[in-house]
Amino acid sequence: MIDTDFVRVGVIGVGNMGSVHAKSIADGDVPGLKLAAIADRKPDRRDWAKQLLPPGVTVFDEGAELIHSDLIDAIIIAVPHYQHPELAIMGFENGLHVMVEKPAGVYTLAVREMNKAAEKSGGKTFGMMFNQRTNCLYRKMREMVNSGELGIMKRANWIITDWYRPQCYYDSGGWRATWAGEGGGVLANQCPHNLDLLQWICGLPSKVRAFCHNGKWHDIEVEDDVTAYLEFPGGATGSFITTTADAPGTNRFEITMEYGKLVCEHNKLTLWKLDVSEREFCLSATNGFASPPVTEIEVETDGLNEQHNGVLKAFAANILRGEPLVAPGGEGLNGLTLSNAMHLSSWLDKTIEIPFDEQLFLNELNKRRAASRHKTDAGIVFDTEGSY
Repeated sequence: MIDTDFVRVGVIGVGNMGSVHAKSIADGDVPGLKLAAIADRKPDRRDWAKQLLPPGVTVFDEGAELIHSDLIDAIIIAVPHYQHPELAIMGFENGLHVMVEKPAGVYTLAVREMNKAAEKSGGKTFGMMFNQRTNCLYRKMREMVNSGELGIMKRANWIITDWYRPQCYYDSGGWRATWAGEGGGVLANQCPHNLDLLQWICGLPSKVRAFCHNGKWHDIEVEDDVTAYLEFPGGATGSFITTTADAPGTNRFEITMEYGKLVCEHNKLTLWKLDVSEREFCLSATNGFASPPVTEIEVETDGLNEQHNGVLKAFAANILRGEPLVAPGGEGLNGLTLSNAMHLSSWLDKTIEIPFDEQLFLNELNKRRAASRHKTDAGIVFDTEGSY
C-alpha cells in the first residue's frame, strides 16, 4: 500500500482498449487512479494522447521509457499479446504495480515467468483485466455452482459465436490473426474472457480434445472456428464452441448440475430447479419414462456490472487499502492453459491432458510463428527457454 490518496498510473499502448482506460482515468471515472503518462509506438496514437488527454500527461514512445521514468506507481499494459509478460516483468523489477489486459500472454511458459516476477516483487499489486468477472450474471453462476446448493456438476456447455468479424476486420492490420502477431485467432483474441469465466466458474478441465480450423471462413492463418470437448476432474464433461463467422451468433452458457440446470443467455440467468436430486430420482423411480419435477426460476442478482472501470477501481483500492482485486494476476495462467491445450490438441490431433508439456506447445507455436505472414519478427531467433 502507498501513503497517498491516489495512484499515479501509466498506460502502455493506447489503441482500442488502452485509449478507453486512459480516457476513463483522465476523466475521473476511476477513483484512486491519476493518469500520469502514456506510451505508444505509433505516432498517430501519441498525437491522439497529446490532443485529448490532460496537458500534464507525459507521452512516451516506448513502454520501457515510461516504466523507467519515475513518474508513476503503476502501469496498465494494453499492447500486443506477446509483450504482456515482458513489460509486466520489467514493471515489477522497477517497483511498479501492474495491471495486464487479456490475455495474460500467448504461451504459458512466458506467463509463468511473469507470475514469478510478481511473487518476487515484494508485494506489488498484480491484476488481470478480466472485466467479465464483474458481471452480476457470471458472479451469481459462480456462487451457485461453488456453494454446493445444486450438487455436483455434470455438464458445462458454452456456445459463444456472437463474435462475427468480416474480412475487412482482419485486413485492417498485418499483425491481426497471425501466429507471429497475435499468437492465435478467436481463442487468443475474442475468447480469453470466456475461457477465464469457464475455468473460474467450473474449474479447469483435466482433458481437452479440440478441433481448431484455421482460416476456414476468412483469409487468415489462425483459427476462426473451434469445437472443443472437455472432461473435468469430478467426472463432468463439457463443450466449448466458438467462431467469428456465424451470423447471427449465439451466446449460451449452460451448466447442468445434480439438482437442476443454469442457463445464462440473453442477459438473464435462469435456473430449472429439480425437486429432488437427479441421481436420487434416477435410482428410485418406478416409471421408466418418468422425469423429476422441475420449476423454472429467473435468478435474481445484485444487478451490478461495472466492467473495466470496476476492475480498475479494485486495482486502486488494493494498492491504497489492501482491498480485494477482481482478478488476481496469477489467475491469468488458467484460461491461457485451456487455450494452449485446445491449440495443442488440434495441432497434434489428439486428446491433451492438463497439465501438458508446455515446452512442446512452445515448440509447435514457434514453427507456426516462423512461417507466419506477419514479418515484424523476422530475424528473431526463438529459443527453447520460452522467450525471444
